[in-house]
Amino acid sequence: MQKKIFGFALTTLMVASTLHVQAQYAKTDSTYKRWFVGSSLFLLGNFAPVNPPGFAQLNLGYRITRRDVISLELITWKHAWPLGINPFYNNAYGTSEEKFPGYIRQYGFAIAHQRYLWKGLYMATHIAPMWQTYKNENDNKVGNGFIIFNTSRIGYHVKLLKDRFFIEPSLGIGGRTYQSEMPEGFKQKDDKWPKWTPEPGLHFGYNF
Repeated sequence: MQKKIFGFALTTLMVASTLHVQAQYAKTDSTYKRWFVGSSLFLLGNFAPVNPPGFAQLNLGYRITRRDVISLELITWKHAWPLGINPFYNNAYGTSEEKFPGYIRQYGFAIAHQRYLWKGLYMATHIAPMWQTYKNENDNKVGNGFIIFNTSRIGYHVKLLKDRFFIEPSLGIGGRTYQSEMPEGFKQKDDKWPKWTPEPGLHFGYNF
């Protein structure tokens, strides 16, 4: 499922980059709306037959200017393998050898800034403080933690249905600038893998 999402996001990004759309809104654009709500296509990962992430995300955004956008993203998910194992190209993800002795539930928010460079092409930075709950194999709590997770993205904004809706396929690099001490067992697995990894994305939303 995750590889299919990545492939779809990459294909959409390539197609979107060939479209002649104008995401930098003109002053005379009567459809220009400053606010939007949205989420991420990673919601589909919740239907995975193995290790579904229990993922949820709600975005609320505001267009400060016709080139600059800020947004608040409320996010939660869980994972049973180190974040440094990229599931899109690393076969170690999902193996019993690299699995945590339980899982980590994370919840928090991200502040994002998006800057349009040319037509729909944009760059974005996401800074996400996340609180963590560590659970063992019996679903009992064994600790708490905190991370700051940053993502840098390049993507394309595609207007749909007279700019009532939009999609934003993107490619990025995500990782932790801060990680509190992990419980033993979790730390041993996590230390084996990098703190940064490529991260595809496909946001969607509704303008109002």
